[in-house]
Amino acid sequence: MDDKTTPDTLAVVMTTVGSEAEAHRLAHTLVAERYVACAQVLPGITSYYRWQGSLQADAEFLILLKLPATAYPRLEQRLRELHPYAEPEILALTANLVSTTYLAWARDQVG
Repeated sequence: MDDKTTPDTLAVVMTTVGSEAEAHRLAHTLVAERYVACAQVLPGITSYYRWQGSLQADAEFLILLKLPATAYPRLEQRLRELHPYAEPEILALTANLVSTTYLAWARDQVG
């Protein structure tokens, strides 16, 4: 994240994996280990991208991870350790407009 990250921002991090089992394993682990407050697994996406010089089209599962933005560096490191891809998608968006009660809950969940 950048120097605009404050305790009042929430991050929504996106990552993809190739199997439903792997998506649920990552989601469960990151919530259980308190790296994220919430993880949602969305099935049925197709990703188109270039990898090692050729066009790819793969069925994937999208995982949305929610956490206080200030906890992003810690999550990124752990996600790289757990992720099955050589170069995982780790894309974080900050949400500056978040319900104060949801943000407080998210802060309480992340260790």
